[in-house]
Amino acid sequence: MNYKVALEAMHTFNINIKRKDNTMFDKKQNSFKSPDLHKMQEVIINARTRIYVEEGQDPEEAKKRYLERLENKRA
Repeated sequence: MNYKVALEAMHTFNINIKRKDNTMFDKKQNSFKSPDLHKMQEVIINARTRIYVEEGQDPEEAKKRYLERLENKRA
C-alpha cells in the first residue's frame, strides 16, 4: 500500500469516527422546574440554615422533622 492510499484511508476513518462521536453524545438537557420561593414560607433552623415549606404547613413541625432527619444522618 502506498503512502497516499494509506493517508486517504486514515483520513476517511477519522471523519467517520468524528461523525459517530458527535451523534453519540448529543443528549437532551434535563430541565427542572424550581418552586417559587415567594409562594413559600421560610423556616429558620439556625443562623446558617433555612428551609422553605408551603404556606399552609406548620413551620414548627417542619423544623422538628428537619432536625430529626439530620440526627438520623449523623447516627
